[in-house]
Amino acid sequence: MTIRTLALALGLNALTAALPLHAQTAIDPQQLAQSVTVLASDLFEGRAPGTVGEERTIGYLVGRFQALGLEPGGPDGQWVQSVPLLHTRLGKAEKLAVTQGGTTTPWTVGSQVYLSTLQPADHVAVNNAPLVFVGHGVSAPERGWDDYKGADLKGKVAVFLINDPDFEAVKGDDALGAFGGRTMTYYGRWTYKFEEAARRGAIGALIVHDTPGAGYGWNVVVSPGGENYDLVRAPDKVTSFQVQGWIEGDAAKALFASAKLDLAALRKQARSKNFRPIDLKGATFSAAFPVAGEVVKSANVLARIPGAKRPDETVIYGAHWDAYGKGAPDAQGRLYRAGANDDALGIAGLFEIARAFKAAPAPDRSVIFAAWTAEERGLLGSEHYAVNPVWPLDRTVANLAIDILQTAGKAKDVILVGKGQGTLEDDLAKAAAGQGRVVTPESLPERGLFYRADHFSMAKRGVPVLLLMGIAGASDLVEGGRAAGQAWVDAYTGQCYHQACDAIGPDWKLDGAAQDIDLMLTIGRNLATSNRWPQWKAGSEFKAIRDQSEAVRK
Repeated sequence: MTIRTLALALGLNALTAALPLHAQTAIDPQQLAQSVTVLASDLFEGRAPGTVGEERTIGYLVGRFQALGLEPGGPDGQWVQSVPLLHTRLGKAEKLAVTQGGTTTPWTVGSQVYLSTLQPADHVAVNNAPLVFVGHGVSAPERGWDDYKGADLKGKVAVFLINDPDFEAVKGDDALGAFGGRTMTYYGRWTYKFEEAARRGAIGALIVHDTPGAGYGWNVVVSPGGENYDLVRAPDKVTSFQVQGWIEGDAAKALFASAKLDLAALRKQARSKNFRPIDLKGATFSAAFPVAGEVVKSANVLARIPGAKRPDETVIYGAHWDAYGKGAPDAQGRLYRAGANDDALGIAGLFEIARAFKAAPAPDRSVIFAAWTAEERGLLGSEHYAVNPVWPLDRTVANLAIDILQTAGKAKDVILVGKGQGTLEDDLAKAAAGQGRVVTPESLPERGLFYRADHFSMAKRGVPVLLLMGIAGASDLVEGGRAAGQAWVDAYTGQCYHQACDAIGPDWKLDGAAQDIDLMLTIGRNLATSNRWPQWKAGSEFKAIRDQSEAVRK
């Protein structure tokens, strides 16, 4: 029996028959349930990149797209785009301490600090490197903001605050409103802060953790256990960091106090345009670790429906196939963290959108269906595509992404992630109105969900994007209202997000998810059958990037 045959057989079981299904949309909840049941089954071993679970997943995805009548959308007419990944894990610390005024204080990984590395080496070390506080680590000339002021970071460890300069701003602060208020920009993300400090030659980077600013607790920070992933890079493109990570909040206060600095006062200083980097005088950081590293061969799956009139213009639908693989057994003995919702349901949505497209006349523009690898490892599959696009990004109309949908039933609204970024939010409002629904902005924009899914790899290159993510806010459910929607978000994020209990069950009500997927179908179909180009709105950090290639689309 082939993997595809076995997988399909697994999908047609009593569980899916037991699911409550009530939708009247172009998207069939029963089909969604069957696909999720297959992908989240033990056969795929949690769908971790570089494992036998990946091999089976890739085979299944290709088989499904073939059966739906799509053609290969990858390089050289292939179904897959190879994505080589660097996988590292720090071993036991040989040295880890801060030194101040001749006094050395040992630190413990997981207590005072969390560290990992993206060096393709068997050992990393930082020896008595000076520590320098760089505020929020932001260089944003378009906003008149520069935390670095030309500071030389070579051989030093940069220490940052998380989130944007205006996250805690109050009246009288220069930062107030400069970065969108409580709505996080990319400058607030830890990924940006690391990238910027590495561009400036720092040997290491440490972010001061606080739960409100990060959007998650210290337990989430330490959960990878010293493991990290990156794309395999040319030697001149490897980060300058030997180690990177986070300082626990109380440990950070003690570190600054040892240098006779008040961290609370520095937080306020960092909200001023006149802020300049501050050396933690006399304080140095040392670390040495063995590193277990390997190159993992992974892949994106790309399927295509060619456009009948303008095939070189593309609409991309995306979801990620990877999850967290095998872990310690949970209370029910489940070993695999298979991501039934995150993001097997998104992949199931791609299948159903593709089915609907194939049932209609060929679109004017080409439609690509991208099943990304390694989203859970840092959006790496989509980033690899964005660096090595099969279809030119300046002629990519939009990227429509699905990553976690609420499974609590029909809703009166749909949650918008990234309000004010682009005109695709207007498309979403129009499509929602067609279903008798409204758009509700995400409830915690300071958590930066707009920058934490695969569409962001496209946004960084200027491609207009739209993300549906069910955990971005409480849906106003038909049964139970917003309170029931919040209860679903709390239960999912508090108990099952990235855990083995992210599994399909008879409590799933997929008629609401089907509605949301139908919205994406409507938006993508309208784009694929028109000559319209969505735009970034004024104030978006991505507008200038897209504008550079405007002549190509005239």
